[in-house]
Amino acid sequence: MQPSNDITRLVEIMRALRAPDGGCPWDLEQSFDTIVPYTLEEAYEVADAIERRDPIDLCEELGDLLLQVVYHAQLATELELFTFDDVVLAITRKMIRRHPHVFGDADARSARSAKVQWKRIKAVEKQERQMARTRAESIADLESGSEWHRPSATTRHLLDDVPGAMPSLMLAQRVQAKAAKVGFDWTELPPIIEKLREETDELVSAAASADVAACRDELGDVLFTVVNVARRLELDPDGALRGTVQKFRRRFAAMEDSATRSGTTLSALSLTEQETLWQQAKTTKHSDGLR
Repeated sequence: MQPSNDITRLVEIMRALRAPDGGCPWDLEQSFDTIVPYTLEEAYEVADAIERRDPIDLCEELGDLLLQVVYHAQLATELELFTFDDVVLAITRKMIRRHPHVFGDADARSARSAKVQWKRIKAVEKQERQMARTRAESIADLESGSEWHRPSATTRHLLDDVPGAMPSLMLAQRVQAKAAKVGFDWTELPPIIEKLREETDELVSAAASADVAACRDELGDVLFTVVNVARRLELDPDGALRGTVQKFRRRFAAMEDSATRSGTTLSALSLTEQETLWQQAKTTKHSDGLR
């Protein structure tokens, strides 16, 4: 089998890896659940390549992420749930439907109006999925003992649509945004800042009591409120935190360089001496590129 830029070749490769006769032993042992960590890891590696502005790595990491889609589709094909073609059909149908100003007669004069139109169409699609669940019958008998079935029309709540496996900051952001749709949200920043102070004080009290469970709970409340601050400021909390982490890495590297130039190492310096180097690093202009 030869490499190709045709997506069907990747599907063929994945099918061969999962073939009971002659496939890869490791791949044959995998399932949706065991592959999920790799899917998440590849998504983060794509983000990392973008942050580093590395086109070679980005190309490779996008390929790795694409493989994850094909992998999950192959697992689904084996369970007769859906195929890779179904995945492609579903996303192309969705993108065409949600962009009537591009593929239809609708008009969107700005990015904001296009977003409003997108949300309106998405809401209609959600209603259609709910109706489909009402009509759907279980397909668990497609494979003996299969735990996969079409969602039934059970009672659902507003926050049920937010995937629980999201990274925690994103999860908090999505949950809060959903709740805001029914008016359960702060309308101004000052009350959120006051709430943040309140939660911080409660964390301090919990730490003083040495109650680990209480500290964990209060720390969660602080972080959840910080996400609310980010939402009110229309900022991405994950992006803001990642930016600070990268800033810390650059300054810490500058500290190491300063120590090396002085003929020593950071570990050999006292905390006071390290703090001096830190303050120097803060006042020194560094390249915004990640190293």
